[in-house]
Amino acid sequence: MGSPIPGFNGEPIPELRNPQGLIHSGDLTLRIEGEVVPVVDVELGNQQSVYFEHHILLWKHPNVRLGVKGLKGAVKRYFAGLQIFISEAHGPGNIAFSREAPGQIVALRLGRGQSVDVREHQFLLATSNVEYDFSFQRGLANLFFSRSGGFFIDRFHGKQDGGLLLIHGYGNVFEKNLAAGEVLDVEPGAWLWKDSSVRMDTVTALQSSGGILAAIGVMIGGISFTLNRFTGPGRLGLQSMTYHPPAPEGATQVGGTSNLNS
Repeated sequence: MGSPIPGFNGEPIPELRNPQGLIHSGDLTLRIEGEVVPVVDVELGNQQSVYFEHHILLWKHPNVRLGVKGLKGAVKRYFAGLQIFISEAHGPGNIAFSREAPGQIVALRLGRGQSVDVREHQFLLATSNVEYDFSFQRGLANLFFSRSGGFFIDRFHGKQDGGLLLIHGYGNVFEKNLAAGEVLDVEPGAWLWKDSSVRMDTVTALQSSGGILAAIGVMIGGISFTLNRFTGPGRLGLQSMTYHPPAPEGATQVGGTSNLNS
């Protein structure tokens, strides 16, 4: 991670590059390759396995066995419309993953009992000694992501001796370490991950700077920013390419119009 710039103390700090060198977890070793569209290259041993979303697999050795892993809380996940199975890979052998989009990789080592929350569909892989769960985040800002008034957040817990979690951030990745009670407002698509100790709320900020007439214009024109507010203590990861899941072609948008050009 980079260092604070003089005069910009307290700002989120940019990740200057992808994690360097070899990263180990049990008998598993991985490294991050490439710059623009990074790849996570994993050398699996006989014991430690990894799980991942199936569409991010890039290549694998023939010896690597692929399987399906059932997720915790399958019934709740089913009725929430979430996946109840996920792909997993067992070694020995080589396997690689990429989200096929410009960005940077975040590698988090989770100790026993440590948990982090990650934006849905942005984790790349986790080792088998990391538990995968979810939570539902309500709020007006999250209507951008769901008609149900919120969206789902992936939650990962370290268990036993802990393990590794790798996340793909779109664009450049920044990190802010929030002190207890410290607050940062973030565009709803720009947050990437956070420690579970960081609280996430929704705020709406009206923008006006021209007296009462400007204030009336703001109210009539509906000019406002709806933001996610994060309150420490804990770490907060941000991405410079804000992520809003694309609507399927022809889908009805909020407001009742189609996204197809007439």
